[in-house]
Amino acid sequence: MTRKIRVSAISYLNTAPFVYGLQHSDILQNIDIAFDYPSECARKLQQNESDIGIIPVAALLSLPKYEIISNYCIGAVGAVRTVALFSNSPLEKIERIYLDYQSRASVNLVKILSKNYWKISPEWMPFTPSQDANGLEPHEGLVIIGDRVFNSEKHYKYCYDLAEEWFKFTGLPFVFAVWASVKPLDNDFIDSFNGALGLGLQNIPLSVDNFNLKYIDRAEAIDYLNKNISYNLDDSKKKAIEMFLNQVKEVNL
Repeated sequence: MTRKIRVSAISYLNTAPFVYGLQHSDILQNIDIAFDYPSECARKLQQNESDIGIIPVAALLSLPKYEIISNYCIGAVGAVRTVALFSNSPLEKIERIYLDYQSRASVNLVKILSKNYWKISPEWMPFTPSQDANGLEPHEGLVIIGDRVFNSEKHYKYCYDLAEEWFKFTGLPFVFAVWASVKPLDNDFIDSFNGALGLGLQNIPLSVDNFNLKYIDRAEAIDYLNKNISYNLDDSKKKAIEMFLNQVKEVNL
């Protein structure tokens, strides 16, 4: 019996169309899907605990070899809404920034923007699940990603959308996550996998109905997926990935 392909997917609303497509196409009989937060998707791929993962772009640098197997991604052209720096102070008064443990791309992105665009030098601190996201001091900021942003938007005076800030800085879209594999996959399987992802994108309202919404209603969720998330991995996004990875290397020297 052929072993099923292990797929690590992100458990955020922005991935709901992909998940819907995988779960409502024939490829489901050939895969096992696990749901993780982004940095865990990357860890599983690194540790050979999955065969395919939708992983943060920054995590590609930690893989000795990989293949991006899809022309679909989690990206944004301008504001993404669900990757943001929150604070009760303007940028120039932020002295400490807490970094979301669930992400790698956004952690590196806020460091790049701080150094090269905002021209600030905050202290960087890890943010753990036990900490209170609404308990910041006035001079502190916090990077939050995913669906939790919908709940945090009303608690802070300032919200800096990181994809929008990147667009202002570079004029390029931003790519947060791509579908990658570290081992060869059959071309027929890859075609079927991409067909399933495309099926999900054609059925965004149904994918929302299939998702357990917590912080926003159905209409707002559909609007978010259609307007804030850009799923096609086109040439401008590939250029953005290359630029971002080069800047990640520089900012982490």
